[in-house]
Amino acid sequence: MALPSASNTSSAALLLASLNACTGGGAGGNDSSTPPPPPARNDISEQQAARFLQQAALSSTAAEIAEVRGHGYSGWLDRQFAAPRNQSHWDWMAGRGYHADANNANNFNGADNTFWRKLISAPDTLRQRMVLALSEIFVVSMVGLPVAWRGFCIAHYVDLLEQHAFGNYRQLLEAVTLSTGMGNYLNLRGNQKEDTKTGRVPDENYAREVLQLFSIGLYQLNPDGSVITDGNGKPLESYTQDSITGLARVFTGWDYDGYNKADPGFQQRPLVFNAARHSAQEKRFLGVTVTAGTPGAEAMRTALDTIANHPNVGPFFCRQLIQRLVCSNPGPAYIARVAAVFNNNGNGVRGDLQAVVRAILLDEEARRDPASQPASWGKLREPVLRLVQWARTFGASSPSDLWNIGDTSDPSRRLGQSPLRSPSVFNFFRPGYVPPGTAFATAGLVAPELQITNESSVIGYINWMQSVIQSGAGEVKANYGDWLAQAGDAPALVNKLALLLAAGQLGSNSIGTISNAVASINPSSDSARLNRIYAAILLVMACPEYIAFK
Repeated sequence: MALPSASNTSSAALLLASLNACTGGGAGGNDSSTPPPPPARNDISEQQAARFLQQAALSSTAAEIAEVRGHGYSGWLDRQFAAPRNQSHWDWMAGRGYHADANNANNFNGADNTFWRKLISAPDTLRQRMVLALSEIFVVSMVGLPVAWRGFCIAHYVDLLEQHAFGNYRQLLEAVTLSTGMGNYLNLRGNQKEDTKTGRVPDENYAREVLQLFSIGLYQLNPDGSVITDGNGKPLESYTQDSITGLARVFTGWDYDGYNKADPGFQQRPLVFNAARHSAQEKRFLGVTVTAGTPGAEAMRTALDTIANHPNVGPFFCRQLIQRLVCSNPGPAYIARVAAVFNNNGNGVRGDLQAVVRAILLDEEARRDPASQPASWGKLREPVLRLVQWARTFGASSPSDLWNIGDTSDPSRRLGQSPLRSPSVFNFFRPGYVPPGTAFATAGLVAPELQITNESSVIGYINWMQSVIQSGAGEVKANYGDWLAQAGDAPALVNKLALLLAAGQLGSNSIGTISNAVASINPSSDSARLNRIYAAILLVMACPEYIAFK
């Protein structure tokens, strides 16, 4: 089978159509450098281990599957929680001299590179998966961030997410609030008190978004995430305009801790308080009153404590984490169990994110056999996760350590998504997105990732991935050397890929269709066997049972 040209959209469309008709239910990467895990446990199959990894991590190579089977789910989590952080985004950029060129004060040079670097190569894969999830909740985007040394600004922001990924929600909320990245993105930095002469009022942008998107959401929630309604069935709002006004006053008087256009160092320091710009008025929000004249730091502490302790935070925040890691439509009992851990980790601690992540991934609903799950179970794989999975599975590397994949947000030519480049604070896709006029809407289900999925993006993804699989992205190229020996047996090759990439979830019809297509390529030379490998990977990664992961 000849592969379609990367620029041939009609061929790609035919390829996709053939795969959509499928309705049936060797080690990759650098496995050889990894110490052998303990003997496999009999209670975890290869498919189960791969599925767990595709929820918790960024790939499921043969070595990673063996590690999960050897240590068990909980043991694997323990090892990941204990894994040290490697070189920070900030230090990598500084080490490559991006701070030494004054021209970089006005661009994002180096930022995309370092994000791809860690997503693809960092060994603490659970932390990196969590960082990606948090970046889609506490959104700061390179789009619309016109600040000095913006690449370093956003690099430090991601370092903060990494630092607090397994920490405490309250501490994460404060770090995000006082970061220069969030401060600039949502106008908290430089926010000033009211001025009756000019009519100026405090900016409400961060006050609104911290409530709506980062903490409690629009409506009052039960512990299981269901919306509380009044006697007429109308949802009860979780906050009012008065709360936004009060919090906006709290969020005045904070600005850079120094500013030096010749040195990005100030972007690494949290915002500091300037009393002259702070509103001294009374501040009311969420049932709390901060009296007039209260010092600004105390008012900020009271505000963040109040938000973090709101009963909505557990179900609202945890539901979003479940969506990012496991499934788009978690059951109410699943949400309630995880929210209960958020409220109390078992030792009286609220907001323990490590305990929350463990609860999400080990929950009975997450670990249940996908064949026994309802039809609504699962989620679409984010395009970024697909690319990173390919890179990790096949040992992609960057010889110069440049990681020059770049911006992948073009839906017609690339992925339609790129880390830290969402078009707005609402991320690339909203957690409550319902595709209009679809079975999802009829069934009352959400499908967040479908917000960036259309005919153009589907074809763009296939065309670009075909090019990437064969030739790499920039200088980031895979190593298929370990796969050449397996390419002679088309069904075995496809089944191996179906395990590593799709946790064995491809149905028999899909396996047969892909195997027949791969077998049509004569494996008479290394070049021909590589073509088999390219075709098999592309077809698996375009298959509906791969993209819609259960």
